[in-house]
Amino acid sequence: MPEFAALVEGYRRFRSDAYQHQKARYDALASDGQAPPVMIISCCDSRVDPATVFDTVPGQVFALRNVANLVPPYELGGGLHGVSAAIEFGVLGLEVRHIVVLGHAQCGGIKASLSGSDLGQAGPSFVDKWMGLIRDARDSVVASNPEDAQHALELETVKVSLKNLRSFPFIAEREAAGSLKLHGAYFGIAEGRLHVLDEVTGQFEAQ
Repeated sequence: MPEFAALVEGYRRFRSDAYQHQKARYDALASDGQAPPVMIISCCDSRVDPATVFDTVPGQVFALRNVANLVPPYELGGGLHGVSAAIEFGVLGLEVRHIVVLGHAQCGGIKASLSGSDLGQAGPSFVDKWMGLIRDARDSVVASNPEDAQHALELETVKVSLKNLRSFPFIAEREAAGSLKLHGAYFGIAEGRLHVLDEVTGQFEAQ
């Protein structure tokens, strides 16, 4: 398949160029382990790679990606908790000092929340169930801002994930102590513009 061959070719370019330029960093990360100061929770969307958007180097960011950059509320029952496990490891294991929730424009998960996933599969939809995390936010946004519900819900979802992060006891404790800071951000794909949430005003400010 040419698509996979293109990935291998990209690896070869990385191995001969970027890896050689950062060999000392990779050696240190291999021998000393990772200690990233920042965790980024972002969407799986192929157009919004946080390492590209923030121009990071290896070892700088602990990254978690899922559909629509969602964080579920803290709870111990139910099924598997991949997102919660990553958050626990980032905060308690790596002791990150910042968590960034990065939303983005034209999010397919948000579109699915508004209109249904319609992926053609038989039976229940994993996407629809996952997007149920923002059902209340969706209903509120549609009622108050029906003309631009997609964009409004993309922004509101960042706020929901921040609220849910604060439901984790170990996050609330560290934020209160000043050892952990939470941030909301939003990336506009077409214009390549980052907006950062001011939690005092509730507005996203262009950077």
